Amino acid sequence: AEFLSLADQLEALPEQAWDTPSLCEGWRTREVVAHMTMPVRYSPEQFMTELRDCDGDFTRLSNRVASRDAKLPTSTLVDDLRDDALHEWTPPGGGRLGALNHVVIHGLDATVPLGLKRGAPQESVRIILDGLTAGGAHEHFGFDIRGLALQATDMDWSYGSGKPVRGSAGDLALLLCGRTLPPGRIQGEL
Repeated sequence: AEFLSLADQLEALPEQAWDTPSLCEGWRTREVVAHMTMPVRYSPEQFMTELRDCDGDFTRLSNRVASRDAKLPTSTLVDDLRDDALHEWTPPGGGRLGALNHVVIHGLDATVPLGLKRGAPQESVRIILDGLTAGGAHEHFGFDIRGLALQATDMDWSYGSGKPVRGSAGDLALLLCGRTLPPGRIQGEL
């Protein structure tokens, strides 16, 4: 449902909007979507071949594929978001939670700079926030939550104690994933 919702939003964009810088450093909307939809275009064997070619460096692989596949027509990228193969995909070692995190966070990476309201169901965002905090996944992104009291302003969710940090649930999830948000989206000292 998240991939389909994102496809509907992005399909309506004018072509030049796809060149809007995303919250992923160095990537525009088109690179984010190209990255998200890799499982549609690459078999596990093709992925592993490319990963070996990048000396096992997933970031290098992601940048290479995103740059290359961002040149695809935007209609192809939207169709890939709708592809059933993507809807069954789970990241290695990440399972269904990893897939949910992938689509929601990268969906926000693309839509926040575009000024689009991304409407992931609250329960999906709650699952992601719980996984990023209680599950410790935030550490992977280099965000330290010690001494912070995180509180969502658009749903009943909070975590931790200390200095208050408030924002929408989606913005808090982006913050926990190490994203730099536009000014005014997060209230509190970090």
